[in-house]
Amino acid sequence: MTTSTPARRVSARLAAIQESATLAVDAKAKALKAAGRPIIGFGAGEPNFPTPDFVVEAAVEAARDPKNHKYSPAKGLPELRKAIAEKTLADSGVVVDPNNIVVTNGGKQAVYQAFAALLDEGDEVILPAPYWTTYPEAIRLSGGVPVEVFAGPDQNYRVTVDQLEAARTPATKILLLCSPSNPTGAVYTEEELTAIGTWALEHGIWVISDEIYEHLTYGIKNTYILAAVPELADQTIVLNGVAKTYAMTGWRVGWMYGPADVIKAATNMQSHTTSNVANVSQRAALAALTGPQEVVGQMREAFDRRRKLIVSMLREIEGVEVPEPQGAFYVYPNVEALLGRDINGRVATNTSELATIILEDAEVAVVPGEAFGASGYLRLSYALSDEDLVEGITRLQKLFA
Repeated sequence: MTTSTPARRVSARLAAIQESATLAVDAKAKALKAAGRPIIGFGAGEPNFPTPDFVVEAAVEAARDPKNHKYSPAKGLPELRKAIAEKTLADSGVVVDPNNIVVTNGGKQAVYQAFAALLDEGDEVILPAPYWTTYPEAIRLSGGVPVEVFAGPDQNYRVTVDQLEAARTPATKILLLCSPSNPTGAVYTEEELTAIGTWALEHGIWVISDEIYEHLTYGIKNTYILAAVPELADQTIVLNGVAKTYAMTGWRVGWMYGPADVIKAATNMQSHTTSNVANVSQRAALAALTGPQEVVGQMREAFDRRRKLIVSMLREIEGVEVPEPQGAFYVYPNVEALLGRDINGRVATNTSELATIILEDAEVAVVPGEAFGASGYLRLSYALSDEDLVEGITRLQKLFA
């Protein structure tokens, strides 16, 4: 009997996807830790706090209720969508119809479905860099073309309207915005968002606004694109979720809202892929949004303390330039001056190599700037304990002394 091997085992579309760099670093760090190495991980964007007790109790109660053992609407529980609409109005002043909200399996599903709902083959997406690693992969998977616009530390990692206009072509369909930003912690001002929103409105460009870090700003007020430019509502999709605000990364509950026709398309897609988010997780998210909010402020205070600490300690390392982040829980130092230097007999020519040296010699896990669009930088999450933060940065100080 003759046999024939398939010419291509994996589709070109999926073969082109890169592994999530942040999750890869986190997995490697956890594997080394499990093997007995005293690794301190600054890689994953994950609060070290447990999910609040009242949220967990709501989930336990939900698990015992047989109504949560069955399918529910693909776009999400009506009660949760109503709570999201009320929370959105309270936080941003933006009015959202609960029917135009889709509850997703974490923020990542919302990211992909937003691009999938809007992009046709060859459509361009203006992607401010440094960017979160998932954005360009989701754009390409949806047939789109990411067009990177880089803003360095001299601009506090925030792009300008002039830069956006220089990148605009007849194929431009979407501008992606993430403020507060992953990976830089940058937060756009109201004036900047108003100018950007007005530019998008003038040129008929869609905005996808990732607002997952909305409650994590320090000493400044967060601005919402639709509050700044309400006229954009018919060409904007907003992404959000409970992961970062309530320390619920593992519960996998995000959402998206926008114009009815786009949300219907995203709902249809979800109905054929995952259907509803697990009902127990949805009930937990409902409890988080409608329960006592003091815990949000307590976690923010802890992040702020760690933010100040990590910035001050990193600034003690010669060759490390540290712009002060104003939001999220990341610091994004420029470490170009460390490249080409002798480090324990080794020399890094880029930040991927530098991150490897740091992991192997200092037993500290960081994410290199290549993952976010440009070499020369490192991302460190300060969403870990104060003790681990001090120990980890002390190791870096010793490594580069």
